[in-house]
Amino acid sequence: MLVIDNISFSIAGRPLFEGASARIPAGHKVGLVGRNGTGKTTLFRLIRGELTLEGGEIRLPARTRIGGVDQEVPGNEVSLLDTVLAADTERAALLAEAETAAEPARIAEIQTRLADIDAWGAEARASAILKGLGFTDAEQKMPCAAFSGGWRMRVALAAVLFAHPDLLLLDEPTNYLDLEGALWLESYLARYPHTVIVISHDRALLNRAVGAILHLEGRRLTFHRGAYDGFAATRAARLAAADAENRKMQARRAHMQAFVDRFRYKASKAKQAQSRLKALARMELITTPQEAALRRFTFPAPEALPPPIISMEQAAAGYDGKPVLSRLNLRIDQDDRIALLGRNGEGKSTLSKLLAGRLEPLSGKVTRAAGLRTGYFAQHQIEELRADETPLQHLQRLCPDEAPAKLRARLAGFGLGADQAETTVARLSGGQKARLSLLLATIDAPHLLILDEPTNHLDIESREALVEALTGYTGAVVLVSHDMHLLSLVADRLWLVSGGRVEPFGEDLDAYRRLLLEGTRARTRPARPPAPRKRPSRERLLALRAEVRKSETRVEKLAEMREKLAARLADPALYGEGRIAEAEVWQRKYAEVGEALERAEALWLSALERLEEAERDDG
Repeated sequence: MLVIDNISFSIAGRPLFEGASARIPAGHKVGLVGRNGTGKTTLFRLIRGELTLEGGEIRLPARTRIGGVDQEVPGNEVSLLDTVLAADTERAALLAEAETAAEPARIAEIQTRLADIDAWGAEARASAILKGLGFTDAEQKMPCAAFSGGWRMRVALAAVLFAHPDLLLLDEPTNYLDLEGALWLESYLARYPHTVIVISHDRALLNRAVGAILHLEGRRLTFHRGAYDGFAATRAARLAAADAENRKMQARRAHMQAFVDRFRYKASKAKQAQSRLKALARMELITTPQEAALRRFTFPAPEALPPPIISMEQAAAGYDGKPVLSRLNLRIDQDDRIALLGRNGEGKSTLSKLLAGRLEPLSGKVTRAAGLRTGYFAQHQIEELRADETPLQHLQRLCPDEAPAKLRARLAGFGLGADQAETTVARLSGGQKARLSLLLATIDAPHLLILDEPTNHLDIESREALVEALTGYTGAVVLVSHDMHLLSLVADRLWLVSGGRVEPFGEDLDAYRRLLLEGTRARTRPARPPAPRKRPSRERLLALRAEVRKSETRVEKLAEMREKLAARLADPALYGEGRIAEAEVWQRKYAEVGEALERAEALWLSALERLEEAERDDG
């Protein structure tokens, strides 16, 4: 068990923790959530002993192995597979000692221990992890120096997962993953046998991979059992109750202030007036997160253009004369919300650059509406911000004729207040830099907004604000993201980029998720020698199809039940006086249904796999 007992800690005089406590049982999967800048990453450093507490203590069982990803692996000539294998330091040391050991008793000890830790199966395990994170067999043999920083972060993640620490600390692990890798990681973490704490703003991961939420707010920690949606529903109800209490308190304050104003100078009432003045001083409004931080985006509205705003006829796009995508026959209207799906390397970024006009077609025809303005946001653009300039200076370069007051209003519309406007980019948080880049991408009210992984570095409240802004935006939106929650709420059209083509995907995101998971399992499943296949009987096919229908019905019923429980938890009346125990019962039920839904989905996928295999054999 990890015990965080009454800890206090400050950075540069700013307190991050004051009397914070939490207990995390062994083997639990926990999502650590809270607004950017509240101290989540600092908590990880305190747990690892890299920082010294000012008060309290953090306790772990003796000899607990802690693992995490702090930085990318070096760009050296060591292969990806060998880099991951080296992360198991015990195995590496034993293999090295086995080369030189001469004493028979020690040789026997070494071989016994190597067998105990399954050292001979390590290469297959390491390879499966790398495959799950998007590396092919050929790429696993390549040197780390052949890959960019983002890909080397994936190697670092693979290494810590392979090392199998007793306490796994992951800080925004999906930021460098595509959708396929993020889904694989969800599945892997859900099965991980030891304790996991993951800092994440990815709602899908927090709903499917963890069983509890550790909330950091107001320098305190609160432990909630269940997945994120249950926590969010409970918290929303509490915030509603807090708002109601605030309104009552404001009314009481107004009444007391009126009494004071009327009688403070009247001798017969002076004592009562002074008493109420003191009471007013003690009456503090309950501060809600909505009041404590601004989390908004204000996208300027473009004028309407006649449809289509972009059309393609037999277009091809690529680099150095070599096509990555070909035979593109696509159309985008101004009211489209399109999500680009496809595995990494299939050409989503190439299509985005073609749409943005940053890449000329190799052949075919691309027609753009007259006066079309396009905004483009990609992660690399955050790194291209000028570190020594302030956000205000960035805007002044782009809009030299606008008054500073209007430029500050633009910044405020993206949640960058007066303090951030005058702070150099080098001192801004990742989320603040992302907000500035989004502002720069939309500053001229584009008719088409192309967003490549826009939610990296944004906290959950900011992601919800982005969803709201995109939903109300009057231009077209093209999205590339591993954030299933964002895609499900914003996109109404799905394009699959695969095999050098771009085609509409006729099913929904849940179907695409199942497709990806099945593909990942097939690629990471250990190879087996082929065995003669018998043609399945008609009775077996009928039975398998019945099992698939039964499993699907079970998933639908459990999903419906979870929605009803979420609605029940969102009822503020549930948190009234004397009903805490009842609320906890409903929270437990929600968590139980969520776990049952995960098991039912796994059974459904397994049934589908068996049916597809039987139908192939039936040929």
